[in-house]
Amino acid sequence: MSEQKEVILSKEYLQKLQDELEYLKTKRRPEIAEKIKVARSFGDLSENADYDEAKNEQGEVESRIAKVEDMIRHAKTFEENLNSEEVNVGNEVLIYDEEFDEELTYKIVGTAESNPLEGLISNESPVGEALLGRKKGDKVEVNTPNGKCYYVIKEIR
Repeated sequence: MSEQKEVILSKEYLQKLQDELEYLKTKRRPEIAEKIKVARSFGDLSENADYDEAKNEQGEVESRIAKVEDMIRHAKTFEENLNSEEVNVGNEVLIYDEEFDEELTYKIVGTAESNPLEGLISNESPVGEALLGRKKGDKVEVNTPNGKCYYVIKEIR
């Protein structure tokens, strides 16, 4: 059996997952169980669309519960990093993109929490990985699927 990799999360995101798990177990499970019970009462299950839909919904919820429980079980939280000397998980980084002549701000988070459209990039993404451990003023080369990009770290918060 392979060892599960730790899941890096902020304390806020861990709490969000715990709240979601509570909701799924105490609200969604009973709702779906009731849907299944009602659909069964209609008789023949072989042609019962309500029953099929409820069973599919049950599978999706149970799958999400298992995923969230696994993430919580393997969670390693990080403190919002007050060290602005070098980039770590939890830091917000202002970088200058030389190719497009623009400044970008990213917060380095764990993979589970990443959302590039909101400026949250994973510590395991090409950009996140390249920024980790670097200092203000460093020029960073990032190997991306679209080729190399070059950034200068302007500020670490």
